[in-house]
Amino acid sequence: MAKTIRIGTRDSELALWQAHTVQKKLNDLGYSTEIIAVKSQGDIILDKPLYELGITGIFTKTLDIAMINGQVDIAVHSMKDVPTALPTGIVQAAVLERANVLDILVHKGNTDFLNEKATIATGSLRRQAQWLNKYPNHTVVDLRGNVNTRMQKLQDNDWSGAVFAAAGLERINLKPDTFINLDWMVPAPAQGAMVVVAMGNDDFTVDAISQLNDIETEICTYIERQFLRTLEGGCTAPIGALAQYNQHDDTIEFHGCLLSLDGQQKFEIIKAVDISEWKKLGFYAAKEILDNGGSELMEAIKKQLKAKA
Repeated sequence: MAKTIRIGTRDSELALWQAHTVQKKLNDLGYSTEIIAVKSQGDIILDKPLYELGITGIFTKTLDIAMINGQVDIAVHSMKDVPTALPTGIVQAAVLERANVLDILVHKGNTDFLNEKATIATGSLRRQAQWLNKYPNHTVVDLRGNVNTRMQKLQDNDWSGAVFAAAGLERINLKPDTFINLDWMVPAPAQGAMVVVAMGNDDFTVDAISQLNDIETEICTYIERQFLRTLEGGCTAPIGALAQYNQHDDTIEFHGCLLSLDGQQKFEIIKAVDISEWKKLGFYAAKEILDNGGSELMEAIKKQLKAKA
């Protein structure tokens, strides 16, 4: 008898939306499923910036342990939260078709602050650095919590605006009318993509999940995460990456960046390659940045973050 696939997820509204999306797709294929929600340390500890917590994969660790212990069969994540190296025994079983990749600025109805002094909220070093690079006279404050909590904090404080991933707000119908698309901001590697992981030795489950895989999203997120891994990013450096497939000429267009924490230094790479060259694109793009000053910047960032911790 076919087993029931137990879907592990964080218990935030967005995480549950993602789990239910995967559940529906599996049910439509004829599989029996059950959702099991657990709270991660990243959701519990809200008074420290992520880089101070010193754990890569703070949002995924609890589910990894539950899967290794046999409490759940799969875990569903926002792919940008997943460390580039998965724990031993756990495999990437599917990447779902990507949603909106953009970051957006949610504001309070008046955007005059863009030309004045202002305070912008974000818990992301990448967003902070890119914002300060474009608006050096602004102040950036830390903002933590799930999307619902962050939206509430924006309303409760006198900040001018806060930066969010468009996909997260769109998925749970929280995206307000008062937003600006930040099409100049390079998104996080794998932003807008959902990944499903499973135990590598669980053939039944891996086979079931693999049917949900979107090959174009898988390739593009692979390139972005390879770029991140080569730069040694994790949660601890302002790194952006976006790979997009251009079907008109069968190329992959890549845009990657590494910035200093204050946004004053910026290394950027933009290139297009034939689809046949995708497997090493992220690696070579990162090496180009590292060889042209990026290595020294990464060392400086590590020292700065160590001093803050």
